[in-house]
Amino acid sequence: MEFVVTGDGSSTLYHPEVGEHYHSKHGALQESRHVFLHSGLDFYLQKEGKASASVLEVGFGTGLNFLLSADFVRQHDLNLQYCGIEAYPLPPSIIFETGYDRFVSGETWDAFRRCYETSLREDVYFMEGVTLAVAHQELLAFRSDRTFDVVYFDAFAAIHQPEMWTDESLAHICSFLNPGGVFVTYAITGNLKRSMKALGFSIEKAPGAPGKREMLRAIKEGGR
Repeated sequence: MEFVVTGDGSSTLYHPEVGEHYHSKHGALQESRHVFLHSGLDFYLQKEGKASASVLEVGFGTGLNFLLSADFVRQHDLNLQYCGIEAYPLPPSIIFETGYDRFVSGETWDAFRRCYETSLREDVYFMEGVTLAVAHQELLAFRSDRTFDVVYFDAFAAIHQPEMWTDESLAHICSFLNPGGVFVTYAITGNLKRSMKALGFSIEKAPGAPGKREMLRAIKEGGR
């Protein structure tokens, strides 16, 4: 694993076995904020007029998407239930050297350091209004009695991890999304749009993060 400084000054990791970075080289922080926090969680909360949401993330990775989401709800006095799926969790010796403490409050970072390892085994009370669990398993093995309001789909790109983007994988993960729920990912391809439409989603080509013209946001039909 090698740390790489991205275009906005934030760091990401390069995964040599996969052959890809965990976040955009154009800006890890910008991508996470734009694609997942603002186009996903904040979009859902404003659309529904709610003060709470549950998020299911595919590819917990370095925890950046969670950290920004937890810090956002802390600042706005909102509630968040967060579950990440990660087949290969990063060890604390790597995950706490990302430098992401620069982008969130000390309270959020301290809670992450305290809770991360426990969250790989069980649900944890992260801070007031926020819970965290990281399912240490592959996507198709994931099971839950819960359903979720937002899916952050942050798997490695299809060229490197095609099995994550199959119709089977997308159908499985979207089965945990509530009607009216929001699915967001940094990617947008013809195959992805066709798959999501076939699953009963309305598709939006939203503006992409730096380095990408567009991204995909999809809403599960059946909501109000």
